[in-house]
Amino acid sequence: MQIPFEPQLFGYNINVHLVLEYLAFFIAFRYYVFLRRKSTDVISSNNRLSIILGAALGALIGSRLVGFLENPLIEFTQENLINLLNTKTIMGGLFGGLLGVEFAKKRIGEKQSSGDLFTFPIILGIFIGRVGCFLSGINEFTYGYETNSVFGMDLGDGVLRHPTSLYELVFLIVLFFGLKKIKNKANLKRGDLFKWFMIFYFGFRFFIEFLKPNVFYVFGLSSIQILCIICLLYYRNTIVKAKFS
Repeated sequence: MQIPFEPQLFGYNINVHLVLEYLAFFIAFRYYVFLRRKSTDVISSNNRLSIILGAALGALIGSRLVGFLENPLIEFTQENLINLLNTKTIMGGLFGGLLGVEFAKKRIGEKQSSGDLFTFPIILGIFIGRVGCFLSGINEFTYGYETNSVFGMDLGDGVLRHPTSLYELVFLIVLFFGLKKIKNKANLKRGDLFKWFMIFYFGFRFFIEFLKPNVFYVFGLSSIQILCIICLLYYRNTIVKAKFS
């Protein structure tokens, strides 16, 4: 199979990344519904709906904002503005969604932690989306630097690069089953599962960004890495009090 993978249907090229992105939303939501039916949700249906709407709005704003901050010095031409509106990042979506949830909970007066039910569906959704990123090769800005290591792959430009999307797929599998084990064996408080997902994922993304050819840096760090630091500081109390036994 050649990467970028661009199958045709009735003479038209199929955007695999876009198809898998929509599929990720659909399957992740269905997985969430399945998990909610199997569990005892202490949050009412109306409040849960408000939380989901808050998460969706926060994710929409956050994904676009952080996507812009990855390259804020672009020339504001019509073409660039269109590309800017289509630019998004899962990191901004996750952190924006987190802030959106907290805002929604304050508005409705909900005190219970709400993130645990979303944890595994989010991981599954990211995994499916990353498959699309990998198959898109250099058409999506998720590839890595050139490398002579055994992991180097031709992602469509004839250059051996770090397949960072593939690295992330492996990490997400480990994270999924690792959190399953923690959930079953550790004495976690309500909400801690989601917190540890954010800590592990943002920690991973901080380091993997060093393998990507980012174009905008502050203090030697990309916008994504700065967001990772902000997220880890947000959860600093959870990290300091870590106990899995």
